[in-house]
Amino acid sequence: MAATVADIMSKDVISVTGNTLVPKIAGLLSQRGISAVPVIDKEGKLLGMVSEGDLMVPFSTRNQARREWWLEMLAEGERLAPEFLDYIGTDHRSATDVMTREVISVSEGAAVADVADLLMKHRIKRVPVLRDGRVVGIVSRADIVRAMAAGAVASG
Repeated sequence: MAATVADIMSKDVISVTGNTLVPKIAGLLSQRGISAVPVIDKEGKLLGMVSEGDLMVPFSTRNQARREWWLEMLAEGERLAPEFLDYIGTDHRSATDVMTREVISVSEGAAVADVADLLMKHRIKRVPVLRDGRVVGIVSRADIVRAMAAGAVASG
C-alpha cells in the first residue's frame, strides 16, 4: 500500500490568526525552527500561509527605495527625529497583510509521491493538510525525506 499524507504529516501544526503581528510571527518561526505557518480563522479554516519570504518583502531593494523617497518627502529637507525613524521601523503589519492567500493544500488521503510532485512543480516547501477546510496537518519536504529514509516511500 502506498504511503499517504496521513502517514507522514506533522499533526502538531503551529499556526497564527489573521491579526497576529509580523514581529510575533518572526519570533515564532525563529523559536520553533520552522519556515512558515498557516494562517487560520477561529474555526481552524485555512486563510493563507506566512513564510520567511513573505516576512522579508519590506527589506527588498525596491521597497526600501520607496520608503526612503517617502521619508524625504515627509522631512522636506529637515532631518527626521531618530525616535520617529525607530517608530516607523517597527512593523505593525499582521498576518493578513503579508500572507500568501492562494495556498496549495492536500487532503490526508493524498499519495506522498503526488505531494512530492506538487512541491517540486510549484517550487514550494510545504503544504497544509485539510479536512473539511480545516488545517489538520502539514507536510514538508523534510517529512517526505524522512519517510523515504525510513523506507515508507519508494523513491524513483
